[in-house]
Amino acid sequence: MNNKIDSRSFGLIRRYLKGFYHLFVFALICSVCNTILNAMTPQIFRFAVDGVLGGDGSDLPAFAQKLLANPQIAGAPLKALTYAGVAVVLVAAFSGLCSYGFRMSTTKGSEGFVKALRDSLYAHIQKLPFSWHVGHQTGEIIQRCTSDVDVVRNFVTNQLIEVVRIVFLLAFSLSIMFSMNVKMALIAAAFIPVVLAYSGIFYAKISSRFRDADEAEGYLSSTVQENLTGVRVVRAFGRESFEIERFNEKNIRFSNLWIQLGKLLSLYWSLGDLITGLQIMTIISVGAFFAVNGELTLGEFLAFVSYNATLVWPVRGLGRILSEMSKAGVSIDRVAYILKAEEEKDPADAKTPPLDADIRFEDVTFCYEGAKPVLDHLSFTIPAGKTFAVLGGTGSGKSTMMHLLDRLYDLKEGEGKITVGGVDLREIRRDYLRQNIGLVLQEPFLFSRTIKENIGISRPGSGMDEIRRAAGIACVDDAIDTFTDGYDTVVGERGVTLSGGQKQRVAIARMLMQGAPVMIFDDSLSAVDAETDAKIRASLKERMGSATVILISHRITTLMQADEILVLEDGRLAQHGTHNDLIRQEGIYKTIYDIQMSSSDRELIGSAT
Repeated sequence: MNNKIDSRSFGLIRRYLKGFYHLFVFALICSVCNTILNAMTPQIFRFAVDGVLGGDGSDLPAFAQKLLANPQIAGAPLKALTYAGVAVVLVAAFSGLCSYGFRMSTTKGSEGFVKALRDSLYAHIQKLPFSWHVGHQTGEIIQRCTSDVDVVRNFVTNQLIEVVRIVFLLAFSLSIMFSMNVKMALIAAAFIPVVLAYSGIFYAKISSRFRDADEAEGYLSSTVQENLTGVRVVRAFGRESFEIERFNEKNIRFSNLWIQLGKLLSLYWSLGDLITGLQIMTIISVGAFFAVNGELTLGEFLAFVSYNATLVWPVRGLGRILSEMSKAGVSIDRVAYILKAEEEKDPADAKTPPLDADIRFEDVTFCYEGAKPVLDHLSFTIPAGKTFAVLGGTGSGKSTMMHLLDRLYDLKEGEGKITVGGVDLREIRRDYLRQNIGLVLQEPFLFSRTIKENIGISRPGSGMDEIRRAAGIACVDDAIDTFTDGYDTVVGERGVTLSGGQKQRVAIARMLMQGAPVMIFDDSLSAVDAETDAKIRASLKERMGSATVILISHRITTLMQADEILVLEDGRLAQHGTHNDLIRQEGIYKTIYDIQMSSSDRELIGSAT
C-alpha cells in the first residue's frame, strides 16, 4: 500500500477541491499577511529600545531614522514610546483580522471539500457491485469513509497550507535576520536542515507504523459492527464471553500498535525538544556575547531572540507535518481504493423490454470467486404469469439463481445466458431490471424507521390505503394494529424489535408495493407458521394478477400448489414438473414430501384450497 503523498494523491485532492480554490487562496493570502504583520512587532521593539530608550538609532533602517528625526518625536521619548505602543496594538488588531479571515476561509473550504468527498464516496459505494460488498467488511468501509476522510481533510486544510505558511515565514524572517546580522542569521539557519533531516528519518518509520494501526482500527470497527448486528445470535448461543475475548484480542493488538507508534513519536518529540533547546540557548548565548562586544545592539539582540522564537516552532511544525503526511498518505490511498473500484456499468445501448415474459435459463454454469461451480449447465423456462417453485438442499444453488436473475452477479462469457422474452439479461439496464423484479429474502433487512416508511419505501409518496392493502395481503396488518403506535411504530435496527415472521411479512408488503411483474420469495415464509403461510399464498394468488411468482422454500406446503416445481441437487436440475407429477416419481421431492407431510398438513392444504 502506498504511504507517500505522490502525484496521484494530489490528483484526488485537486478533484474535490474544485469550487473551493478561492477560499484556500484567500486563506493563504491572510496567512501571508499575518506572517508579515507578526514580523513587524520585533522591529517595533527594536525601534523603541535602540532609537528611543538607547538614544542611538544609527543602526536602524532609514525609514526608522527619519521617523526619529521628526520634530514631534525628537526629544520626546514618551511620545515615541506611545506611538510604538499604538503601532503594536494596530499590528495585533490587523493580525487578528487576518487570523479570522484565515480560519473562516479554511473552515468553509474544508467543509465543502470533505462534503464533496463524502458525497462522492457514498454515491460510488451505492453503485459498486454486490460482489464487491461481499468481499469487504462493513466496519472497514465505514472507517475509510469517516476517520480516513478526516485525516485527508486535516492534511488539505491544515498541513498543506501550513507548509506554505512556514516556508514563507522562514524565507521572510531569515531575510530580515540576515539584513540585521549575517553571523547570527547563519547560526540560526544552521539548525533548520538538522530538524528537517531527522524529521525525514522519522517520517519513513512512522508511516508504516501508522498504516498498521489504521488497518487494525478497521478490523476493530468490523468486529464491533458485526457483534452489534448479530446481537440476537450472540445472546441466543451464550457467546458473550467469546465475543468479549474476540474483541479484547483485536483491541489489545490495536492498543499495542498505537503504543509502539506513541513510543516512536515520543522519541521524535524529545529529540525535537533537545534540538530546539540547543538552538534557543545558542542564539541567546552568542547574541549576548555579540551585544557585550558591541557587534549587536540591545534592540537587535531582542529582535533576534524574537525572530528565533518565531522560527523554532514553525520549523518544529514543519517536521511534524512531514511525519503527519505519512498518515495522510495511507488514508488517501485507502479512500482512493474505494473510489477506484469499478462501478456496475450498463452497455450504451442497454434495453428496457417488458418483463412480463418468459424467463429462460440456458445452459447456465456459475461459480463464485475461487469456488467450485454452484450451478452446473442448468436449463429451464419460467413461464410468464405463472407460479414457479424451486426446491433444493442447502448449497444447491437456489439463491444463486435469484441473484443472477436480479443481476447481483453477472454471467461471464461461456457460462450460458439468462433471457427475459428472448432478451439477454446482460443487455437490460440494471436499475430498470431491479425496479421490475421484487425480491424478498429469508433474512429481510428493515431500516430503523416506522413500519409505514419501511413498507412504502419502494414507492415514495404512496398513500396509507395502499400501504394497508399491501400489509393486508402479507397478513401483517392485524399484527401492526396491535402495536401502540400502529404503522408509526419505529422498528429497531435491522427490524430487531419485530419477530422473525413479522419482519418477513413487512418485507413482503414492501415488495408488493413495488408492483413488479416478477416477484421472488427466497425462503421468505420460513419464519411464519404453516397456517399464516397458507393464508399469504392464498391472498397472493387472489390479488397478484398476471405477475410471475417464483417461490423458493424447503417447505412442501409452500411449493406444492405452484404451476411448476424445479428440484435442484448440487447445482443441477434433478426434477421438474407439477406437484402431482413429482410425488409419483421416486426422487428428492417425494422423499421430502413423505417426511414433511402429516395429517394436520393435509387438513391445512384442504382448507386452503
